[in-house]
Amino acid sequence: MIKYIRQVHENRLDLIAAGTNAIATASMLKAGAQKGASGESALIRTVKKVDVIIGPVSITWANAILGEVTSMMAEAIMDSPAVKILLPLHQENVALMDFSTEPLPHLALAIAEKKLMEVLNHV
Repeated sequence: MIKYIRQVHENRLDLIAAGTNAIATASMLKAGAQKGASGESALIRTVKKVDVIIGPVSITWANAILGEVTSMMAEAIMDSPAVKILLPLHQENVALMDFSTEPLPHLALAIAEKKLMEVLNHV
């Protein structure tokens, strides 16, 4: 996602990588995020200050992503005043109905090119 946002918007947006673990955060920093935060406390603190949160829908579910999303993380994300752009991706035993079947790169590019600016223009 960060790669596509950087590709479309270059350095016009301040991107913060808030990962559930250090490996996830490092990957997002490598893709072009300017700042990174890892783990429950950092994520909870960071989501209070951002305009937009982008991630898989499962970041809003306690115990999702093989247990990496804690209930406090999911609650903080949903309580954040930020607009949430959620991708229909998950590893849980859940079936989501009426979502796009486009591959992740197509969804990421659509968010970077269209949806993100729509959201930012209304923040």
